[in-house]
Amino acid sequence: MTDQAPAAQTESPDIPGKPTSASRTTLSHIMTHNDTNLLGTVHGGVIMKLVDDAAGAVAGRHSGGPAVTASMDEMAFLEPVRVGDLVHVKAQVNWTGRTSMEIGVRVLAERWNESAPPTQVGSAYLVFTAVDADGKPRRVPPVIPETDRDRRRYQEAQIRRTHRLARRRAIMELREKRAAEGYDD
Repeated sequence: MTDQAPAAQTESPDIPGKPTSASRTTLSHIMTHNDTNLLGTVHGGVIMKLVDDAAGAVAGRHSGGPAVTASMDEMAFLEPVRVGDLVHVKAQVNWTGRTSMEIGVRVLAERWNESAPPTQVGSAYLVFTAVDADGKPRRVPPVIPETDRDRRRYQEAQIRRTHRLARRRAIMELREKRAAEGYDD
Protein backbone atom coordinates (compact mmCIF):
# COMPACT_ATOMS: atom_id res chain seq x y z
CA MET A 1 0.00 0.00 0.00
CA THR A 2 1.15 3.53 -0.62
CA ASP A 3 1.99 6.17 1.93
CA GLN A 4 -1.00 8.47 1.64
CA ALA A 5 -1.62 11.47 3.87
CA PRO A 6 -4.63 13.71 4.34
CA ALA A 7 -4.66 16.79 2.12
CA ALA A 8 -3.69 19.13 4.96
CA GLN A 9 -0.43 17.23 5.47
CA THR A 10 0.54 17.24 1.77
CA GLU A 11 0.98 20.99 1.60
CA SER A 12 4.62 21.84 2.03
CA PRO A 13 6.40 25.15 1.48
CA ASP A 14 9.17 23.31 -0.39
CA ILE A 15 6.79 21.59 -2.82
CA PRO A 16 4.35 24.02 -4.44
CA GLY A 17 0.99 22.64 -5.54
CA LYS A 18 0.06 22.06 -9.16
CA PRO A 19 -3.34 22.65 -10.72
CA THR A 20 -5.26 19.70 -12.10
CA SER A 21 -4.89 21.00 -15.65
CA ALA A 22 -1.07 20.97 -15.47
CA SER A 23 -0.84 17.21 -15.93
CA ARG A 24 -4.17 16.28 -17.56
CA THR A 25 -3.61 14.28 -20.74
CA THR A 26 -5.36 12.35 -23.52
CA LEU A 27 -3.89 9.31 -25.23
CA SER A 28 -5.56 8.25 -28.50
CA HIS A 29 -5.18 4.92 -30.29
CA ILE A 30 -6.96 3.26 -33.20
CA MET A 31 -7.96 -0.34 -32.53
CA THR A 32 -6.86 -3.02 -35.03
CA HIS A 33 -7.34 -6.77 -35.44
CA ASN A 34 -4.23 -7.30 -33.29
CA ASP A 35 -6.18 -5.91 -30.33
CA THR A 36 -9.15 -8.31 -30.51
CA ASN A 37 -10.21 -11.21 -28.33
CA LEU A 38 -11.98 -14.43 -29.40
CA LEU A 39 -15.33 -12.60 -29.48
CA GLY A 40 -14.07 -10.12 -32.06
CA THR A 41 -14.04 -7.13 -29.73
CA VAL A 42 -11.03 -5.39 -28.23
CA HIS A 43 -9.38 -7.23 -25.31
CA GLY A 44 -10.07 -5.69 -21.92
CA GLY A 45 -6.35 -6.04 -21.26
CA VAL A 46 -5.55 -3.81 -24.24
CA ILE A 47 -7.83 -1.12 -22.82
CA MET A 48 -6.31 -1.60 -19.35
CA LYS A 49 -2.81 -1.09 -20.76
CA LEU A 50 -3.88 2.15 -22.44
CA VAL A 51 -5.47 3.24 -19.15
CA ASP A 52 -2.25 2.45 -17.24
CA ASP A 53 -0.13 4.23 -19.89
CA ALA A 54 -2.23 7.42 -19.76
CA ALA A 55 -2.42 7.37 -15.95
CA GLY A 56 1.34 6.82 -15.75
CA ALA A 57 1.99 9.82 -17.99
CA VAL A 58 -0.23 11.99 -15.78
CA ALA A 59 1.43 10.70 -12.58
CA GLY A 60 4.90 11.37 -14.00
CA ARG A 61 3.93 14.84 -15.16
CA HIS A 62 2.34 15.76 -11.85
CA SER A 63 5.12 14.36 -9.68
CA GLY A 64 7.93 15.61 -11.91
CA GLY A 65 9.54 12.20 -12.35
CA PRO A 66 8.99 8.46 -12.29
CA ALA A 67 5.87 7.00 -10.72
CA VAL A 68 4.74 3.38 -10.50
CA THR A 69 1.29 1.81 -10.44
CA ALA A 70 0.39 0.86 -6.86
CA SER A 71 -3.21 -0.23 -7.47
CA MET A 72 -6.03 -0.14 -9.95
CA ASP A 73 -9.60 -0.26 -8.82
CA GLU A 74 -13.06 0.24 -10.18
CA MET A 75 -12.08 -0.55 -13.77
CA ALA A 76 -15.46 -0.54 -15.46
CA PHE A 77 -16.08 -1.64 -19.03
CA LEU A 78 -19.31 0.06 -20.10
CA GLU A 79 -19.48 -0.78 -23.81
CA PRO A 80 -17.49 -3.06 -26.12
CA VAL A 81 -14.75 -1.52 -28.24
CA ARG A 82 -14.47 -2.71 -31.84
CA VAL A 83 -11.82 -2.88 -34.51
CA GLY A 84 -11.73 0.51 -36.21
CA ASP A 85 -12.68 2.44 -33.09
CA LEU A 86 -10.55 5.44 -32.23
CA VAL A 87 -10.10 5.21 -28.46
CA HIS A 88 -9.36 8.30 -26.38
CA VAL A 89 -8.06 7.73 -22.85
CA LYS A 90 -8.42 10.89 -20.75
CA ALA A 91 -6.62 11.01 -17.42
CA GLN A 92 -6.08 13.49 -14.60
CA VAL A 93 -4.87 13.65 -11.01
CA ASN A 94 -7.88 13.54 -8.69
CA TRP A 95 -6.10 13.51 -5.33
CA THR A 96 -2.61 13.51 -3.86
CA GLY A 97 -1.17 12.19 -0.65
CA ARG A 98 2.40 12.50 0.59
CA THR A 99 3.95 10.17 -2.02
CA SER A 100 0.92 8.89 -3.92
CA MET A 101 -1.69 10.15 -6.35
CA GLU A 102 -5.08 8.90 -7.47
CA ILE A 103 -5.50 9.21 -11.21
CA GLY A 104 -8.99 9.14 -12.71
CA VAL A 105 -9.36 7.83 -16.24
CA ARG A 106 -12.23 7.98 -18.74
CA VAL A 107 -12.15 5.85 -21.89
CA LEU A 108 -14.08 7.10 -24.92
CA ALA A 109 -14.48 5.49 -28.34
CA GLU A 110 -15.65 6.71 -31.73
CA ARG A 111 -15.66 5.16 -35.18
CA TRP A 112 -12.54 6.21 -37.04
CA ASN A 113 -14.52 7.22 -40.14
CA GLU A 114 -17.58 8.87 -38.59
CA SER A 115 -18.15 12.30 -37.10
CA ALA A 116 -20.49 11.20 -34.30
CA PRO A 117 -19.47 12.20 -30.77
CA PRO A 118 -17.41 9.67 -28.80
CA THR A 119 -19.14 7.31 -26.37
CA GLN A 120 -17.78 6.59 -22.91
CA VAL A 121 -16.80 2.91 -22.92
CA GLY A 122 -14.89 2.63 -19.65
CA SER A 123 -13.47 4.26 -16.54
CA ALA A 124 -10.92 3.47 -13.87
CA TYR A 125 -9.13 4.80 -10.82
CA LEU A 126 -5.46 4.08 -10.28
CA VAL A 127 -3.10 4.90 -7.43
CA PHE A 128 0.50 5.73 -8.37
CA THR A 129 3.47 6.19 -6.08
CA ALA A 130 6.22 8.60 -7.08
CA VAL A 131 9.66 7.01 -6.78
CA ASP A 132 13.26 8.24 -6.77
CA ALA A 133 16.22 6.74 -8.65
CA ASP A 134 16.48 3.96 -6.03
CA GLY A 135 12.79 3.07 -6.32
CA LYS A 136 11.98 4.60 -2.92
CA PRO A 137 8.80 6.69 -2.50
CA ARG A 138 9.30 10.44 -2.88
CA ARG A 139 7.13 13.47 -2.11
CA VAL A 140 4.60 14.72 -4.66
CA PRO A 141 3.18 18.21 -5.07
CA PRO A 142 -0.36 18.67 -3.79
CA VAL A 143 -2.98 18.83 -6.52
CA ILE A 144 -5.00 22.02 -6.71
CA PRO A 145 -8.53 21.35 -8.00
CA GLU A 146 -9.59 24.13 -10.36
CA THR A 147 -13.25 23.50 -11.20
CA ASP A 148 -16.32 22.26 -9.37
CA ARG A 149 -15.86 18.95 -11.20
CA ASP A 150 -12.23 18.75 -10.01
CA ARG A 151 -13.32 19.47 -6.43
CA ARG A 152 -16.01 16.74 -6.63
CA ARG A 153 -13.42 14.27 -7.97
CA TYR A 154 -11.04 15.22 -5.14
CA GLN A 155 -13.75 14.55 -2.52
CA GLU A 156 -14.75 11.25 -4.16
CA ALA A 157 -11.09 10.20 -4.26
CA GLN A 158 -10.83 10.77 -0.51
CA ILE A 159 -13.81 8.43 -0.02
CA ARG A 160 -12.19 5.77 -2.22
CA ARG A 161 -8.94 6.15 -0.24
CA THR A 162 -10.81 5.64 3.04
CA HIS A 163 -12.42 2.49 1.62
CA ARG A 164 -9.10 1.13 0.31
CA LEU A 165 -7.45 1.59 3.71
CA ALA A 166 -10.43 0.12 5.61
CA ARG A 167 -10.51 -2.92 3.27
CA ARG A 168 -6.78 -3.44 3.74
CA ARG A 169 -7.09 -3.19 7.55
CA ALA A 170 -10.02 -5.64 7.62
CA ILE A 171 -8.14 -8.17 5.51
CA MET A 172 -5.00 -7.91 7.66
CA GLU A 173 -7.07 -8.34 10.85
CA LEU A 174 -8.77 -11.42 9.41
CA ARG A 175 -5.42 -12.94 8.42
CA GLU A 176 -3.97 -12.26 11.88
CA LYS A 177 -7.05 -13.81 13.54
CA ARG A 178 -6.84 -16.92 11.33
CA ALA A 179 -3.11 -17.25 12.03
CA ALA A 180 -3.78 -16.96 15.78
CA GLU A 181 -6.39 -19.74 15.44
CA GLY A 182 -3.76 -21.96 13.83
CA TYR A 183 -4.88 -21.74 10.20
CA ASP A 184 -2.02 -21.84 7.74
CA ASP A 185 -3.49 -20.18 4.68
